[in-house]
Amino acid sequence: KSGLDPGGAWHAWGMACLKAGNLSSAREKFNRCLKPPMDLNQLNHGSRLVQDVIQYLESTVKPILIADDDYFTTLRELEATLRTRSLSLEMMCEGKIQHNSYYQECLFYLHSYGTNLAIISFYMRHDCMREALLHLLNKESPSEVFIEGIFIPSYESGKLHMLENLLETIDPGLESWGVYLIAACKYLQRKNYYHILYELQQFMKDHVRAAMTCIRFFTHGAKSYTELGGKQTWLLKIKDHLKVYLQEVSRSSGRKKMAFTFRKKMSATDVSRHINTVDLQMEVTKFLHRCESSGNSQMTGSSLPTLFGNNNMKMDVACKVMLEGKNIEEGFGIAFRVLQDFQLEATEVYSEVAKQLVKQQKYSEIRQLLKCVNESGVAAKNDGDNIILNCLNEFKNIPAEDLDNLIQDMDSDENKIQAYVMCNKLRSAYLVSVRQEKTRAVQLVQHVRQLAENSGDDVVKAICAQWL
Repeated sequence: KSGLDPGGAWHAWGMACLKAGNLSSAREKFNRCLKPPMDLNQLNHGSRLVQDVIQYLESTVKPILIADDDYFTTLRELEATLRTRSLSLEMMCEGKIQHNSYYQECLFYLHSYGTNLAIISFYMRHDCMREALLHLLNKESPSEVFIEGIFIPSYESGKLHMLENLLETIDPGLESWGVYLIAACKYLQRKNYYHILYELQQFMKDHVRAAMTCIRFFTHGAKSYTELGGKQTWLLKIKDHLKVYLQEVSRSSGRKKMAFTFRKKMSATDVSRHINTVDLQMEVTKFLHRCESSGNSQMTGSSLPTLFGNNNMKMDVACKVMLEGKNIEEGFGIAFRVLQDFQLEATEVYSEVAKQLVKQQKYSEIRQLLKCVNESGVAAKNDGDNIILNCLNEFKNIPAEDLDNLIQDMDSDENKIQAYVMCNKLRSAYLVSVRQEKTRAVQLVQHVRQLAENSGDDVVKAICAQWL
C-alpha cells in the first residue's frame, strides 16, 4: 500500500529461513529480491545481499579437519555441529571439501546471482584451486579475473608452485593459459616483483623474457663496476636462457611449427647478436672492475653505463673503457669492438675522450689516442684532425708546447691553418699558408691578413701584405 520496495523484506525473510535451516524456502524468498549481475566478469563479488548470504552459509558450517584427535572434540561442539543439520564442512585429506548441503547451497547462490570472480574466490577460499581454474577457462573470463581471483591469492599464500603444477596438469603445453600468464607477468612488472616474475617466466619457458629480467637484475641499482663485477652470474644466466631458446627454435624448425604463441619470439640472428653483447659486457665488466680495484677510476656519473642501454649509453661505455685504463691503449681494443659491434659514431666518441683528456691535462694521451685511431684501420682520412679541431673548439687554454705538438700531428695543412686561426696563432697560420699552391696560398694569406687587421695584430698584417 505504501509503495515501498519489498526487496528488503524478502531478503530478511530469506535470511530467517536460512537461519532456521529451511534451505528450499530461503531459495524461493531470495529469488524475489536477488538479481544476477549485468556483467559476470565485473571485478567485484556481486551485490552486498548475495555476499551476506554466502558469508552466513560459510560461517554456519565450521570446517573440521580430519585429524587423529577427532574423538577429543567436546560434546558441546558435536551438538552444535549436529544442530546446523549439515554434514559439517569436513576437509578431505587432499584438502578438498566434501560435498554437503551448505557447500552446494553456496554454489547455487554464486552461480545464480554471483560474478565469476565471486565463484572463483569461493573455490580458492576452500582450497579448490583446480575448480577455480576450470571455471575461469570454461567461462573464458578476462585476465583481470585470473589476477584478482587466483594469481594474487596464490603467491600471497605461498602456493605459486601449486598453481603452476595445476596449470601444467590441465594443459601441459600451457597454450590455453597464455593470455593469463602474460597478464600475470605484466602485473608483476608493474608491481616491481621481479623475483616472482623471473620464477614465472622460467615456468613458462619464456626464455627471451627471462633473459630480459636477468638484464634488469644485473644492471638495477648498481653504482659502480665493482658492484657489477659481483653480479656477473646474471650475465651467465642471460646466455643460458638465450642458448636454450636457440636450441628450441632449431629443434622446432625441423618439425612442423610449434605453437609458441605467447612466448616472446626473436630471430636466431638477433639472439646471436645479444649473446655477443653479453660476452662483450662480461669483458667490459672485468676490465672496469679491475680498473676500479686498482684505483684508476676517474669518471663518476649519475647512472652506470652498460651495453644493455641505448646507443648513447653504449658510447658512454666506450669512453669509460678508454679513459679508465692505465693509458688509452689499454682499453682501446675493447672500446673499438664496442664501436664496431654496435656501429656507433666513432669520431664522436673519440672527440669526447679527447675532451676528457684535455680536462685531465693528459695531452700526451691525446696523441696516443690519435695513434690508436689511425692504426685501427677503419679511420677516415680526416678523423684524427677532426678530433683535435673538436677539442680546440672547446678549450682555448692548452699550454703552448702541447698545443703545437697536437697541431703538428694533424695531417692536412688546411686543418692546421684552421686550428692555428682558432687558437689565434696567426703567425703560425701564415707560415703554413705560404707553403700551399700559389692560388690557394693567396686566398689563405688574404684571409689571415683580414683576421690580423680585425684583431689589431699589425706585425702579422704587415708580413701578409708584404708577401702578397
